[in-house]
Amino acid sequence: MCVAGREGCPALLLLLLLLLAGPAVSAPNPASPPRVPAPPRFNVSLDTAPELRWLPVLQHYDPDFLRAAMAQVIGERVPKWVQALVGELEHFLPQPYTFEIRGMCEALNLSTGDCLLINLAYEATAFCTSIVAQDSKGHIYHGRNLDYPFGNILRKLTMDVQFLKDGQIAFTGTTFIGYVGLWTGQNPHKFTVSGNERDKGWWWENAIAALFQRHSPVSWLLRTTLSESENFEAAVFKLAKTPIIADVYYIIGGTSPQEGVVITRNRGGPADIWPLDPLNGAWFRVETNYDHWRPAPKTDDRRTTAIKALNSTGQANLSLETLFKVLSVVPVYNNLTIYTTVMSAANPDKYTTKIRNLG
Repeated sequence: MCVAGREGCPALLLLLLLLLAGPAVSAPNPASPPRVPAPPRFNVSLDTAPELRWLPVLQHYDPDFLRAAMAQVIGERVPKWVQALVGELEHFLPQPYTFEIRGMCEALNLSTGDCLLINLAYEATAFCTSIVAQDSKGHIYHGRNLDYPFGNILRKLTMDVQFLKDGQIAFTGTTFIGYVGLWTGQNPHKFTVSGNERDKGWWWENAIAALFQRHSPVSWLLRTTLSESENFEAAVFKLAKTPIIADVYYIIGGTSPQEGVVITRNRGGPADIWPLDPLNGAWFRVETNYDHWRPAPKTDDRRTTAIKALNSTGQANLSLETLFKVLSVVPVYNNLTIYTTVMSAANPDKYTTKIRNLG
């Protein structure tokens, strides 16, 4: 999920900027050092029926708070004409995701339509910085900040999820309770992936049309790729070629040297594939929410700050710890940052998420 702009975008940034107090990338309050606790981590068994697999997680949350949070996000983010179409949309969305949504909504005494809308609302609005990089020994590291409005709500709903198959961890991701897609995840010993919103403007009309064509929501494709792809190359192919409902950037890291890439996606396929090239000095790639071959806007140039911080760190000093520090430099880290995740598929136990901006 990540920053928006003009036409056809998977985000409503212009609306967000009107609704939010202060600029999207302003600094956190320097008067109090940020606390960085980890979110809760839950197991979700994919061997359980889709309608039931999230119910043990829901037991850890106040249902009244969840209902109120969903109502607020839907009311402020989803156009009325989209809300009127939701009954039709359910028939065109892929499984098992709609069944998972239906099971959660029944447990919360909400309509399936409202839960589909909350998933589309999160799909449509976000800000991001993702980095994939290779150290001087050939190890691949991947980090991301996810920035989003409604921080007072979403910081309480952020969680790491270990998805189990046959009792073993098949993949891990970071998400919000009630949201079945993933914008951040890892398939152990295979690949890591994050998604960033592409700055393409208003998106609802084209996205809804794409749903009726059975194109995948972008975060659902990311989760499907984590579940189904057997290696880095297969993940790159799937994320590059599968039709989706909105433009996006997919950032992927592997386990071997040079296995890192940023895919700039149109709805129908790749607009650009931008791999690591460490033999020629390009040992990292930074993606925010703008095409890498175009300059970032002066009002939101997180890219330049991240590049400077990486160069200052140096390839020989790259680690998950130093990558976290890069993602903590203002304005890469800003007042909308919900969480930071750092990960390396070759060392899956090191997958780490921290909640940001808690005071």
